[in-house]
Formats: sequence, structure tokens, C-alpha cells
Amino acid sequence: MRILHLLIAAGAMVAFSGAATAQSVTYENGVKKILSERCMGCHGKGAPTLAEFDKDKEGWKKKMKGPRIDDYQNLMILVNGSDAGALMRRLDDGKNTKDGKPGNMYNYLGKNADERAQRLVAMKQWVGNWTLKRRKEMSEGELKSITAAEK
Repeated sequence: MRILHLLIAAGAMVAFSGAATAQSVTYENGVKKILSERCMGCHGKGAPTLAEFDKDKEGWKKKMKGPRIDDYQNLMILVNGSDAGALMRRLDDGKNTKDGKPGNMYNYLGKNADERAQRLVAMKQWVGNWTLKRRKEMSEGELKSITAAEK
């Protein structure tokens, strides 16, 4: 029974990947929905901008609020803006890191392991150049290869 469950999950991932490839993932057609379902409780209305968050990180964390990502512009700051790579580091599953630890927001990406894996695939397709580097570590070419289309 466990093997059957794994085969069904693998098939669903292949189907999801194929569908996402056939129609490229954009902020409007995929990412926005994931974020609204899983992230806006802490990163939506009432959350600080990144600049506000950086001024009082501990205070905002106590309020269970992280940097605001409720629109494309605010999200892009964490993708390829002043805090480039932050979104990727936080959502990564840890499979390609030295310590194997997922990012601190990975578990919030979905209700279960299958949903998290599927949504991570979509996020990676949207970003294009999925990197765990910080902005200061990225070359101009790496920054330009982050696609993250809005529409």
C-alpha cells in the first residue's frame, strides 16, 4: 500500500511539473495563490515592509510578522532586489545544502510533504535561477537569470 501511495504521489508530481512547464509559472497564475493560501497570515496585511522589519526584527517576530510579501513589488525585494535570495533560502527544502536543513519557511509551503514538494517545484520554475546565495554573493549574470515573471 505504501508503494502504491508513493507511485501515485510521484505521478502527481510529474503531471504537475508537466502542466507547469506547458504554461510557465508567473506570479499571477501560480505564486500569488500559493502565497495567499499559506503565507499572508504573517506576511500580509499588518506586516512590515522589509525596511521596517529590519529596524525591529525581534519585535516583529514576537508579533508573528515577517516582511510584507502581499504584492509583486514587495516579494521581488526578497527574490532579486535588495535582499535577493532570501525567499529561496527560506523556502528551500534543504536537499542541496551541506547540513540538509530546509529553510525556516519550507514547512509552511504546504499542508503535507507532497503539497510542499509540488509547490516548491512551482516556485523554482517561477524564480528561474533558484539560488541560496545572498545578493552580495551573486554575479550580475545570476541576478539577471532570475526570471520571476509577474504576468
